[in-house]
Formats: sequence, C-alpha cells, structure tokens
Amino acid sequence: MSATNLTLMYRERVWRIVHGIPRGKVTSYGAVAKLAGMPRGARLIGRILAQLPKGSALPWHRVVNSRGCISFPPGSAQHVEQRERLRAEGIEFRNDQIDLKKFGWDG
Repeated sequence: MSATNLTLMYRERVWRIVHGIPRGKVTSYGAVAKLAGMPRGARLIGRILAQLPKGSALPWHRVVNSRGCISFPPGSAQHVEQRERLRAEGIEFRNDQIDLKKFGWDG
C-alpha cells in the first residue's frame, strides 16, 4: 500500500471515530489514535483534525488532550470556539479542565 493510500485510510478511520464521539462526551487525541490503530499517534490526530475541510460537520471539538484540556492557546479564537461548543453540549470546565471520568468517552 502506498504512503498516500495509507494516509487516506488512517484519515478516514479518524473521521469515523471522531464522528462516533457522543454529544456531551470528549476523548483524547491519544485515545483516537489508539482506536485508529496508531498507538503513539496523538500528534498525527491533531494534524488530521486541523486539515478538516472548511465547514465540516465532524465534531472535532470533542477531542482534547490527555489531561482533559483544550490544546489551543488560551484566548485564541480556536480555544474560545472549542470551549463554547463543548459548554453548549453540557461539558463542564473546572480550572480550564474537563473531568474525563465524568465526560470522557473511550470508544
């Protein structure tokens, strides 16, 4: 399998996994990578999500870092948007962190 085909295969896997994260739940980049068959591929998950087509309906905002925090710089437009989307789904923050025991999804 060519590198391009492999990349497309993983991208489609990631999209399916992220699409399956229920409303009001979050998961980590590392958990998505593991579910996609790419252990230790958390950074790649971030890159795949960053390249979503403009206007995509995929719930990218439900993916956070392993500490339950938004990875975008605080105060950035992306950080504000992700936080607003999560809060609209009932996700609660405490000191900028999400309780993964309460709101986490493990696939």
